[in-house]
Amino acid sequence: MNRVPADAENAHSSSLESCPSLRDVHSINPTQLMARIESYEGREKKGISDVRRTFCLFVTFDLLFITLLWIIELNVKGGIETTLEKEVLHYDYSSSYFDIFLLAVFRFKVLILAYAMCRLRHWWAIAFTTAVTSAFLLAKVIISQLFSQGAFGYVLPIISFILAWIETWFLDFKVLPQEAEEENRFLIAQDASERAALLHPGVLSDGQFYSPPESVAGSDEDSEEKQDSEKPIV
Repeated sequence: MNRVPADAENAHSSSLESCPSLRDVHSINPTQLMARIESYEGREKKGISDVRRTFCLFVTFDLLFITLLWIIELNVKGGIETTLEKEVLHYDYSSSYFDIFLLAVFRFKVLILAYAMCRLRHWWAIAFTTAVTSAFLLAKVIISQLFSQGAFGYVLPIISFILAWIETWFLDFKVLPQEAEEENRFLIAQDASERAALLHPGVLSDGQFYSPPESVAGSDEDSEEKQDSEKPIV
């Protein structure tokens, strides 16, 4: 006698187990999904992600650090004005550090324009600046006479080379993957919210449960009218 209901119950449970995705969608909290979507939309309105902002700060640090080292080198050689005139106005490829400073300015302008103003999501700009920096520094080290000018002949080219490659690593392994992951999470959350809205069309918001407060001023008058109506007529 109990065999038929038991078979029906087993078939019903197996059909429920065969649709786990539907059960998962029913268990989604629409409030949490909307909060997550609003947080991602707030980041988009902000214009630039935190990791990209950190990259732009590092690019700025690259320019300022190379500028500081170049100014120190000008002072060591006998005064800023005299050495500046010698390295800029009478530029010599084999002995001047002015071109390394210009190389840092070139990296700063290209990277800030590409990844801060245009918000580029590709690695070609950083690859271009790093390739130009590496080729120029290698040629300058091989052809010029920087190593015969003291410690700055080693420090400026090496620091400039290292900073350029750190920028490449940071963008390729931190900025672009993290932004792609955040975008995928936003798309998944948005898709889940759409499914939740289709499966729960009757979900009411907190504002729909609002009930007006009872009238306090009219309560005494209502009680007096009720008492007058209950008095016996003589």
